[in-house]
Amino acid sequence: MQSLKGEVELNMGAQRAWEMYRDNDVISNINPQMLSLAKYIQGDGSPGSLRLFQLGPAVQSYVKESTEKIEKVEPGRSVTYRVIGGDLRDKYDPYRVTFSFIPLKGHESHKCIAEWKVEFEPLSPSTPPPEQARDAALGFLRSFDKFELSSY
Repeated sequence: MQSLKGEVELNMGAQRAWEMYRDNDVISNINPQMLSLAKYIQGDGSPGSLRLFQLGPAVQSYVKESTEKIEKVEPGRSVTYRVIGGDLRDKYDPYRVTFSFIPLKGHESHKCIAEWKVEFEPLSPSTPPPEQARDAALGFLRSFDKFELSSY
């Protein structure tokens, strides 16, 4: 299995970033150009739930939609999904993503590291690693700071 990861530093505590990521109403409004809709189509966000992401025009050249099955949740810290439908599933199997929010030592209340990690297996030898998905995810995570400032 192959893997790829990236991270960004956010100007908010890990708990706040976690709450924003897990709230469908909030996450759907952070950057609608990148993510236009997030909703649970089965379950409540616990393991076994299905979450649909409809992506916005900024990333639709690569992926339009993703249906993800939540495999693991560490409350306040990370969530792991397996993509079971959508464009990424047409290219990779498995495609398992983990989003983690880690307090920044010495700045725990107002800074964190948001990490995106994927484990994947291309369905074709000519399929490149999902670097566009990584870049889009990290760009989306960077939007958390701007959204947080504008919501006050």
